[in-house]
Amino acid sequence: MSFIALITLVVDDYDKAIAFYTGPLGFELVEDTDRGDGSRWVVVRPPGSGGAGTGLLLGRAKDSAQRASVGAQTGGRVGFFLHTEDFARDRARMLAAGVRFVQEPRDEPYGTVAVFEDLYGNLWDLLQPA
Repeated sequence: MSFIALITLVVDDYDKAIAFYTGPLGFELVEDTDRGDGSRWVVVRPPGSGGAGTGLLLGRAKDSAQRASVGAQTGGRVGFFLHTEDFARDRARMLAAGVRFVQEPRDEPYGTVAVFEDLYGNLWDLLQPA
């Protein structure tokens, strides 16, 4: 069976990114390994994924082209979809932690959804499937 294990998210600073994803979003830090050349292998995953879900590889921008992509990797579209079993609980927790929601919750045929920004302005759906 094939599956997507990791998706790279370009960030400006490892520690700031780890703090955001493990703090306000509640992700688990799966790995943080120094690669010896100033870079690190940093992987975070949503809580409860048990290592089986897709993780984010937080890659620090190395040059001006990569720095320009921080926060704009999907061209302003929602690019990430965080599923939840309890939309109200998780949205309340995220709001209390300072996460900025750019759209109010709405009910769609596929579930309850609201769009939020990560630390860099990337857009995410918080989604409780129907």
